[in-house]
Amino acid sequence: MLIVVLLSAGLLGLLMLNTALNEGSFELSRLKKQTTDLTDEKQGLQAQIDRNAAPDALARRARELGMVPGGGPAFLQDDGKVLGKPGQAQDSPPVKRPDDAAAASAAPAAPSGDPSAGAPAPASPSPTAGDDGVQIAPAPPATATPHPGSGR
Repeated sequence: MLIVVLLSAGLLGLLMLNTALNEGSFELSRLKKQTTDLTDEKQGLQAQIDRNAAPDALARRARELGMVPGGGPAFLQDDGKVLGKPGQAQDSPPVKRPDDAAAASAAPAAPSGDPSAGAPAPASPSPTAGDDGVQIAPAPPATATPHPGSGR
């Protein structure tokens, strides 16, 4: 009787061990599939980031936002000297936006004899007032004297 009880307990132990191993195997398979899916998603998102970060895509998006290419760059050295001569950005006609189209259609038409009637006048931004009415102070003039506490 003792041998039958020991054999029965051993068989039940093996059955429980086998069941636990199978559950672990299913969990491992599920996690491997999830890892593969997430890796594919990551690669797709990285490809999208690479497409949007390409120079031609950035230039196109900047044009859509109304930005223009800058002029020649100038660089400041550590001693305060300027390398290069800064150039002015080349202005282009303003970009038509959906909300600008409604405002342009509401504006009265100019006489046909005026050659500049078809070209809208570019808006000149005020240096002291922002679009939301916030006052913007002009930048203080640059001075060549070091700050008193800088030790130079």
